[in-house]
Amino acid sequence: MIPQREDETVDELLNGRLKVIQKAKGYRFSLDALLLAHFIRLRRNESLLDMGTGSGVIALITAMRRPDVRIAGIDIQEEMVEMASRSAALNSLEERLTFKAGDIHSIRRIFDSESFDAVVVNPPYRKLHSGRINPRGEKALARHEVRGTLRDFLEAASYVLRPGGRIFVIYPIRRMAALIAGMRKTVLEPKRCRIIHSRCDTEGIFILAEGCKGGGEELEILPPLFIYRNEGEYTEAMGEIFNELSRLPSSDDG
Repeated sequence: MIPQREDETVDELLNGRLKVIQKAKGYRFSLDALLLAHFIRLRRNESLLDMGTGSGVIALITAMRRPDVRIAGIDIQEEMVEMASRSAALNSLEERLTFKAGDIHSIRRIFDSESFDAVVVNPPYRKLHSGRINPRGEKALARHEVRGTLRDFLEAASYVLRPGGRIFVIYPIRRMAALIAGMRKTVLEPKRCRIIHSRCDTEGIFILAEGCKGGGEELEILPPLFIYRNEGEYTEAMGEIFNELSRLPSSDDG
C-alpha cells in the first residue's frame, strides 16, 4: 500500500476503480478536470503530455481509460509531482504513466521538440493581479498566473506537439478571446469547442477547446453542456459523461 500522509486524503473516482491522493486542505481537483478528461480524444498508441498536472488526476483518468497510450505529466511543484507519482503506483499505472518536476519555461531542456501526439492543459485561470491570491502556494499556482501565463502554456504545447498534434484545454469563457487568439498565434488552430453552463438559464462559465498544430480554418462548435438541472441535480448529459469516464478501458479511435 502506498503510504498516505496525515495531511492527505485518498479519493475514489470512476466507480472506485481509480484512487487519487490529494492534499486535505491544499489544492484539490474539481469538476473542470473531469470535463477536460472526458473531452480528450486520442488514437491508438499515441502519447499525451499533461502540462501543469497538479494531482495528476487527468493523466490518471486517461491512463485508466486508455491502456494503449503513453502518458507523461509535468508540474513545477515537486511535492505535487511526488504525490501524483504515488497515485500512479497506488493504481499500478507507474509503468505507463510518469510524472516529472519542471518549469514549462524550460520545456526545451525537459522534452524533445515534436515528441508528443497530444497535450492536455488546465492552465491557471486568473491573471496575476486579478483577485486575492491564495496564501497556500499550490492553490495560488493552480489558480493565478504566478509562474506561467496562458501564452507560456500554449507556446510550450506547440513546441512538444508533432505536426497535426492536438491540444485539449479548458478555460473561463470570459477569457475565451485570449484563448482563441493565443492558440492561433502559437499555430494551434482551434478545431472543436464546447461551452459549459451551470444551468440552461445561466451564462456560459467555461470553454472546452481542441486545437490542431498546423491545422486549417475549420471550427466545430459542439452543443452546449449544462451541468445542473434547476433543482441542483446533475443533468442527463453529465450523467452520460460520468458513465463514459467509468467505462474502462476505452478503445476509442479518436
